[in-house]
Amino acid sequence: MAKQGKKTAPRGLRVADQIQRDLSELIHSELKDPRVGMITLTEVQLTPDYAHAKVYFTTLVDDPKGVQQTLEGLLKSAGFLRNQLGKRLHIHTLPQLHFIHDNSTRRGLEMSQLIDQANATRAVDDGEGEE
Repeated sequence: MAKQGKKTAPRGLRVADQIQRDLSELIHSELKDPRVGMITLTEVQLTPDYAHAKVYFTTLVDDPKGVQQTLEGLLKSAGFLRNQLGKRLHIHTLPQLHFIHDNSTRRGLEMSQLIDQANATRAVDDGEGEE
């Protein structure tokens, strides 16, 4: 779902959500670029004038080389995707698509591992203090 900014109008949020749904469907069904594999679109941020859309994505495999290849494939296909999006959306200004890798999932996993390590250390410390 699109992130609500300070001045994002409800219509802007609905348009961003629709762009996210349509792009996701287009990427999975119409895009034939082998560099773009299994991706998930996590968010679309739309400028108030609808001129630009930041499209955040995650990949199934989060290695830097794979992410770079996917990003290159998406950037190369941006014109095609925008054209196909124009056939589905009927808005005055069709946004330029800017693809950005979303690493929040990886960061969340790293934070979770740090919390688990801290809890394990605390459990060991508590066990030593009770003897």
